[in-house]
Amino acid sequence: MTFVPLDNVDHAALTVVVRAGAAFGDHANLLPIMPAEFEEAQRDLPIVFRRGDAGIRAFVLLGLDRGENLFVEGDRWTTRYVPAVQRRGPFALAMSARGEEVVQVDLDDPRVGAAGGLPLFRDHGGDAPYLEHVTAALRVLRDGEASAGAIHADLAAAGLLRDVTLRIDLGDAGGYEISDVMTIDQAALAALSGEVLGRLHGNGLLRAATMAAASLGNIERLIELKSLRVAG
Repeated sequence: MTFVPLDNVDHAALTVVVRAGAAFGDHANLLPIMPAEFEEAQRDLPIVFRRGDAGIRAFVLLGLDRGENLFVEGDRWTTRYVPAVQRRGPFALAMSARGEEVVQVDLDDPRVGAAGGLPLFRDHGGDAPYLEHVTAALRVLRDGEASAGAIHADLAAAGLLRDVTLRIDLGDAGGYEISDVMTIDQAALAALSGEVLGRLHGNGLLRAATMAAASLGNIERLIELKSLRVAG
């Protein structure tokens, strides 16, 4: 990888193609997601949580086998929403020597300069829509990394996360068990009251929990997609 700071003079003509694939990390059955993404992601993707050395993290469940993303066909996502960790493409945020935040691009990434790519800069030098989109995704990741741990810990402390084993039956094609995950406890969410309810509503966590709970309906879509793939 060769990350360099973007410059609207040196990289005025640089383009980047939007493409998904195993080489770019899209073929994973779990991808991390930040709390700020819950509202949009829950329309298409199931949101689960896992404990790790760094605390509790949220993920979208994309497949039933390791390395399987049922929401990618060819080199494109089929969902309306793509997690920020993948929307960022071959870009990263870094601090300059002057302490300023800058966007960097990996010049070794095969999407950079590929045919059919999108421009990064407008003719007059301002950021093009694609670069604005990428920068927004990078900031979601930056802000999420700073706050997600505390948010997820607060959800757990409020009794809203429960350990589950997801059991999925595909009939004659067999079944799957997905363990070591947590989901929003919908009964506990409905039973919230008093000071805890007021606090979670005031800090926005009640909405995040509600969105994560609503996302679990997308497991049915996941089963449907897996069944189609097995049958095909």
